[in-house]
Amino acid sequence: MGVIMSKLLQIAIASLALVATGVSHADVATTYQKTCATCHDSGALNAPKKGDKATWDKLKAQKGMDTLVKNTKKGMPQMPAKGLCQSCSDDEFRALIEYMAK
Repeated sequence: MGVIMSKLLQIAIASLALVATGVSHADVATTYQKTCATCHDSGALNAPKKGDKATWDKLKAQKGMDTLVKNTKKGMPQMPAKGLCQSCSDDEFRALIEYMAK
């Protein structure tokens, strides 16, 4: 029962994060497939993989969401600035990070 409640709570929190940003889950999923999946599905170039909750939780705890968004916008040695989403807003980047982290 505890595991189920924990998963439901995680889903609820992720959903609230998406609602708070005004970005719908469908929009995030579509944007992810178009702009992030190539690297984050496979972990290409050491990209943190979608669904690797432990890695994403560690990144969020160590760097904080604001830094993760900033790094996404400016780029990293293995990732171009804004990834492949040149039109994404900060809220959309936050939603994409949360989407990959669950």
